[in-house]
Parts: sequence; structure tokens; C-alpha cells
Amino acid sequence: MSNRINYSALSAPLFDKFLAFSLAMHDNSSIERSLIDLVNIRVSQLNACAFCVDMHSKEAKIHGERELRIYHLPIWRESDLFSQRERAALALAETMTHLPSEGVSDEAFEAARRELSEQEVSDLMYTVVAINGWNRFNAVARATPGSLDEMYGLTKAGLS
Repeated sequence: MSNRINYSALSAPLFDKFLAFSLAMHDNSSIERSLIDLVNIRVSQLNACAFCVDMHSKEAKIHGERELRIYHLPIWRESDLFSQRERAALALAETMTHLPSEGVSDEAFEAARRELSEQEVSDLMYTVVAINGWNRFNAVARATPGSLDEMYGLTKAGLS
């Protein structure tokens, strides 16, 4: 999996807890899986995490996401393939990933609140925290894209 450090083995108890957090977030989120997939891909693109972009693109395809929408994620603002709800979530996810020095503005937060319930905004925040964490682990470790496809069942995407 990793070219630099096997953080999952070296810090196994911490890895297990972080994985449990991520799984609990997915299992208990009020946000639909398709939106979580889009956020995971977009945040991973912003963080230049090759392993996570690869993994979450394959997950999204398995979950039924159209490939063209995956291709359009870097240009979601200019694309007409995303709903207002998806745009609001992507905008907040990007702001949380690249936090401005003044923090998240009231305008950015309210834009998300116009399209998402308070519960969904809260769950989105946990989604963004989780994917940013995984991105940072895998970017530092230089995890090899596709190296765990078989173990995670991602070969079903037909994108290997």
C-alpha cells in the first residue's frame, strides 16, 4: 500500500479508531451516499491524494455515479451536471479543506444552509474532516493508487 510508511500497522490502535470513526460517519450520516462520494473525490483532488482520488472515484462508480460527473468535479462551478444541493456541499467542503485565514464566512455557511438541513451541514462537516484526515495520511505515506482495490472490492468498478 505505502511507499514510505505503513501507518496502519505501526499505529494500529489509532488507525482502527480512525477507521471506526469514518465507518460510523458513513453509517449514520443524513447525507446521501452519492453526495458523500462527490465530496470525498473533490476534497481528495484538492489535497492531491492520488490514492483517495482513485479509491473514491471507483467507489462512486460502483454506487452508480455517472463517469462524466466524476470527470467534471474539478470544474463543478462551470458544469451544469450538479444540483444546487451538491454545489452547496462542494463549496463548503472546499472552504473547510482550504480554510481562509478568517475562517468560514457567514456567507459560505449560509449558502450551505440554504440547501442543506442543519443536521446535513453537521454531518457534512464530519465527512470533510474524515476525508481530509485520510488524504493527509495517504499523501504523506504515498499510498499507491489501486493497491487495495481487490481487498476493498473496488475491482467491480471496472476502472483498474
